[in-house]
Amino acid sequence: MKLTKEINPYIFREYDIRGKYPTDINKDIAYTIGRSFASRLIDLGKNRCIVSRDNRLSSPMLSKALIEGILESGIDVIDLGTTTTPMYYYACINQKIYQGIMVTASHNPKDENGFKIAFDETGNACGKTIQDFLQYTLNQNFHEGKGRLYTLDIKDVYNQVLLSGIKMGPRRLKVIVDCGNGTTSLFAKEIYEKLPIDLEVLFGESDASFPNHHPDPSVEENLSFLKQKVLETKADVGLAFDGDGDRLGVVDNLGRFVPMDLYMVLIARNLLPKSTNKKILYDVKCSRNLVKEIERLGGEALCSRVGNSYTKRYTKEWDCIFGGELSGHVYFRDKFYGFDSGMYAGLRLLEILSWTNQSVSELLGGLDTLYATPEIKVPISDAIKFEVVEEVRKYVEAKQYPYNPIDGVRVDLENAFVLVRASNTGPNLTLRVEATTEEEKDKLLTEFTSFINQKIEERKGKI
Repeated sequence: MKLTKEINPYIFREYDIRGKYPTDINKDIAYTIGRSFASRLIDLGKNRCIVSRDNRLSSPMLSKALIEGILESGIDVIDLGTTTTPMYYYACINQKIYQGIMVTASHNPKDENGFKIAFDETGNACGKTIQDFLQYTLNQNFHEGKGRLYTLDIKDVYNQVLLSGIKMGPRRLKVIVDCGNGTTSLFAKEIYEKLPIDLEVLFGESDASFPNHHPDPSVEENLSFLKQKVLETKADVGLAFDGDGDRLGVVDNLGRFVPMDLYMVLIARNLLPKSTNKKILYDVKCSRNLVKEIERLGGEALCSRVGNSYTKRYTKEWDCIFGGELSGHVYFRDKFYGFDSGMYAGLRLLEILSWTNQSVSELLGGLDTLYATPEIKVPISDAIKFEVVEEVRKYVEAKQYPYNPIDGVRVDLENAFVLVRASNTGPNLTLRVEATTEEEKDKLLTEFTSFINQKIEERKGKI
């Protein structure tokens, strides 16, 4: 392995480092990032860090190269081996070592990988910190040293922590868990089997070729097997996890996909009546039903930009009892540590269900009927996606639409909202529309889709 400056700057994204293996990310790049990360830690007065990896096919190789780079710059490494991202987060808390790297591409396609990087207890680096680290890496003024390598198995302690605050009620549930062959396939069954439930696990073999479906539970089509199994077995609920285990997807007792903002409604209904802390964070992609329900329950709904590096940080900084985003990251701070764990989020839902005779669909009753698109991904080059969002902003201002610029452009009309933003995890724009009628939703979707496509065509020559 050798140092390299042949690094695609676009892999240094808003929340993490992420790209295709082996073109954008390979052993030399991992080694170089390791040297850079360790050198930056030495500059900050640190002498050790934690490293872990998900079950992707390229993760062992990249993790080995990364660790070698860290050691050769003089920082000690505690290697967790293969874990979920939440297990890595907990290990940092348990060891009181808040700087580390998780090798993962989360829910991205199987030919991608990346690094979630933390320099201190504020959590995963994002925004300007990531861009500053890119320049630091390219400068290559690295320290030389000889760090020591240690290993740590965090599984048993972490499992105890996950289950310690869960108090199941008298109702015995039938539960289907879909691991999607991701990293949770190594851990989920052992945890959920400890509950007084009837459990069935789908795709519980670790296989990072993801042969059954893409491991992104926020996309409804990825949960078709889970929906079918819930209906076949008359299960009470279906739970699905993403590739590195930090996100949750839910299917209700009727085999219907439950968007995460509606899951958050259910949690708000459970938490707010018994909590003195009434603040809940949501991201700009979430439904108006969530905001309305938080306020109806006497809570304060706080809007955040998208991205778990931000939403997790703001949930803590704004002292919210709970927070989350549409993509499936949620943060409990009432009796948990405030980091995103898909398995823990699933446990909290089962706990609620076990104390009532109501189904998931019944617990979500009483909401306004709204018509919403899923998250629509519009393919676009990284080189022009922010330019197109800026054109959308100018268009919205010219139309005199009220909008929130916190993350892209969220237009808030009397009976609808439209969100257009640049994805920070891939070459896409994200578009979402919600309205009180199907006709209004379709009209706005056509209006904004047409404008976006026009601007993309105008810029194709620049790519």
